[in-house]
Amino acid sequence: MTLQAIVDKLGATVGLGSDKLGMEVEHCFASDLMSDVLTLKDTPVLITGLCNVQTIRTCDMANLDVVIFVRGKRPTEDMVELADENDMVLICTTYSMFKTCGLLYEMGLKPLY
Repeated sequence: MTLQAIVDKLGATVGLGSDKLGMEVEHCFASDLMSDVLTLKDTPVLITGLCNVQTIRTCDMANLDVVIFVRGKRPTEDMVELADENDMVLICTTYSMFKTCGLLYEMGLKPLY
């Protein structure tokens, strides 16, 4: 599925990377524990409610391209700047993590485990 389909389904806003919304993704991972995120390899989408610069740094180290922030969290200027340097896409939704995961699973996005 495309990132644009995800944005549409979640009624989300794009904080960075609107030029990459045609990107196809198949898998995602949801976590607020960045130590769990560090165990991932090349998973394009992270769903999280942890909204700080460490989230962006962790995603960079784990080669994650897309971050979906839930519960209405909005990235700071520092986060956007760092994500831009690392060619990431930042998406924000007001939905809870549970609802976000459910909607994306329903659409066919696959879990890692």
